[in-house]
Amino acid sequence: MTVSNTRARHRAARRPVTPLTDIAHAATASIGVVGRRSAAVAATSGLVVTMIGSVANAAPAGGAAGSLPAVDTSALTASARAVLETAPVVTAPVEASWSFDAPAVEAVAPVVKKATTRTATLAASRSTTRTAVATAAATSDVPQSVAGNSVLEIAARYVGVPYVSGGTTPDGFDCSGFVSYVYDQLGVSLPRTSAGIKAAGTVVSRADAQPGDIIWSPGHVAIYAGGDQQIDSPRPGKTIQFRSIWQSAPVFIRIG
Repeated sequence: MTVSNTRARHRAARRPVTPLTDIAHAATASIGVVGRRSAAVAATSGLVVTMIGSVANAAPAGGAAGSLPAVDTSALTASARAVLETAPVVTAPVEASWSFDAPAVEAVAPVVKKATTRTATLAASRSTTRTAVATAAATSDVPQSVAGNSVLEIAARYVGVPYVSGGTTPDGFDCSGFVSYVYDQLGVSLPRTSAGIKAAGTVVSRADAQPGDIIWSPGHVAIYAGGDQQIDSPRPGKTIQFRSIWQSAPVFIRIG
């Protein structure tokens, strides 16, 4: 029987490998990466990062597998400490109060335009009308008989005023309204209608008629201006004017 003197070789004793061993290695490696990244962020942003140099499951002495490299936390946080030392100190009192200064407000009363009264409007309208009438009378063909004749002088002021059915004011006249208005300026009150005006006076012949007398025809009245002329408010669409006597059989009426 042959006896072998060769000694069997045995592996060195090591920590047993289990499924948890792989998990521990992965965890410790991640912790190392995270620690280095956290230190870099703290150094660049000026924040103080407190790091713990020891790891809970440190490997036994002798550099056995699974141990973590040492991290110099003082060097990593040096920049952050320098920034904090030079940063201004901000403090706040225990009791703070605040106030608000309200801006000054000045009330301004609104500007209210005065309403134009109807009376003022009518007065302005009549004034404008009279000015226009006076201008028209000065430039129109006015008979010589007007000069010195009070009735015709008043009547001539309204040359150019439009015919208005039922009108009795300088804003507009009809035929009888015009004659009555002119005589009323002289203090003579006449009826409103043409028939009433005829009845209020005395009929005279054409040969005896004088400037200022009234010319009557059925449904119409005018003021005689001498010769073959009269002044009246003709009809709708026309204005007061001096014109030739157009009536075929005019009746001359004298008032007073």
